[in-house]
Amino acid sequence: MSATDLVPTMDENEKKIVNEFCHLLEKSKQLFNGLRDLPQYGHKQWQSYFGRTFDVYTKLWKFQQQHRWQIGEVASKIGQLYYHYYLRTSETNYLNEAFSFYSAIRNRGYYSKANKEERSDLMVKKLRFYARFIVVCLLLKRMKLVKDLVKELQAQIEDYTLTYEPEDQMEWTLVVGEINAFLESDNLIDIHDVDPNYFLLSHRLTPLNTPPLDKSTPVYLALQEIIIVGNTADQVKFSELTLDMFRVLQTLEREPQEDFTGTQIYDASPAPGRPPFENGDKNSKRDNPHKYLLYKPTYSQMNTFLASGFKELPPNGAMLLYLSADGSLGNAKHTDDAAYDLGAAYDLGGNPTVYIQEIYTRKPLFLIVDSDNSSAFQNFPNLFGQPVVCFLSPEQVPHAMQDQNQKGKLFTLFLHSPLMAFCLVCNYMSISIATWDKCQAQVNKFMAEASKLFVKSRSIDHAYIQFLGDDFLRLIMLRFVFCYIVLILHRGFKGPSYYPMSHPPLPTEEILEHPVLCKIVLELATLLDCRHVMSEPGEVDIHATT
Repeated sequence: MSATDLVPTMDENEKKIVNEFCHLLEKSKQLFNGLRDLPQYGHKQWQSYFGRTFDVYTKLWKFQQQHRWQIGEVASKIGQLYYHYYLRTSETNYLNEAFSFYSAIRNRGYYSKANKEERSDLMVKKLRFYARFIVVCLLLKRMKLVKDLVKELQAQIEDYTLTYEPEDQMEWTLVVGEINAFLESDNLIDIHDVDPNYFLLSHRLTPLNTPPLDKSTPVYLALQEIIIVGNTADQVKFSELTLDMFRVLQTLEREPQEDFTGTQIYDASPAPGRPPFENGDKNSKRDNPHKYLLYKPTYSQMNTFLASGFKELPPNGAMLLYLSADGSLGNAKHTDDAAYDLGAAYDLGGNPTVYIQEIYTRKPLFLIVDSDNSSAFQNFPNLFGQPVVCFLSPEQVPHAMQDQNQKGKLFTLFLHSPLMAFCLVCNYMSISIATWDKCQAQVNKFMAEASKLFVKSRSIDHAYIQFLGDDFLRLIMLRFVFCYIVLILHRGFKGPSYYPMSHPPLPTEEILEHPVLCKIVLELATLLDCRHVMSEPGEVDIHATT
């Protein structure tokens, strides 16, 4: 029974309450639907609209707490609001807010009678709720809960099929298949001797894994805008999020604080509220750079988001562009432009390719390219004198690892979780939590030493020093060095096309082949009893061709 059905039996005061509720409900639907029409790029265009939407849903929430009307749908919409606000702001604390509302829906069985309805509309809302809750839990790395939710979703789809014989049953079956493939591919290493109820392996930035930096090092630039592009043909994905995109977005976020609004996650009686950035609170500090996630964008979309991102940069801000894509063959004809001859492009779903001259360098840019044609960006032009750094993936991997790309590219994995990538290249697929902690301490030691070398280097390009003061960019730089040293020492990676590249080139003797760093990597191999797969420093000529 809806609120309007009760009007004839109520007194004037009660009718007033119901009418106000119905007005708010209609207003909330209009505002929520209007969110779809807002531009996905830029900051200022959408903030006030989100604020008004939060205000209406806050009032609706108070009504449903008093009268229990449409509580499930209101809670679901608020969860969606917080999730979309996370996508707009990149602030991970809003994921916890979305989690609170979705948990309340599940724990209190708000959709428990959906299959009793004559029409299937409510049941479809229930399935969509499960899909959205799974995405939020994936992003929060609550993997045990994800597995439970997938089982529940599968059972709900079977119930939906038997009850309504719907035409979209196959589509929902494909959704479950995508989720299972995603989970299987992301589960690279088995970490045992842990309680899955309490163990959380996070790859976001925390005070514990933030690489140290000498206090005297000047801070020139801060990472403010990020564009993450995924365009690989056969990589597993879920909800327009490839594994590479999923890993990079976590790498470039800080771990959320669970006490963000004082809400207890598991015993939530959540209450929505306008986020601090909507309150005009000038003291609110952005913890994470703003991100755009682009899955197989067209050339026009790519250009629009790049232009918007650079327009939003403050004077001391830097842009990071991450490309995970299949390489393009480039022009068949030779031209005077070496960049075009090298095929300096990435295939954007059959649309015009993005050539390096067309990527903006008018403001500080940090470019990461993971592709089998990454060398096309080796001579990236710096036309405007701004700091520009390019990290380029190896173009080849050993034959035994070629099928791994479907489960995420190796270079991206090194930037996301250096220890997990190290275990993978050493074929060390099962590890105890005690050994993992010892190895992670060794990786942290590497990062601390490498950070010192960046500061001490006399020959390093000044662009690196300008980016070094930012925690996220420093983390990426140090993990790049770790990746490089691991691969040049590994016997299975045999030549320049198997190693990552940097532009401008990082100093070889002072950083990339420094004996202290090589020693730490070899000690790590010894801890995992895989020293035999590593060469001695200097044993192999890394510049030899294969």
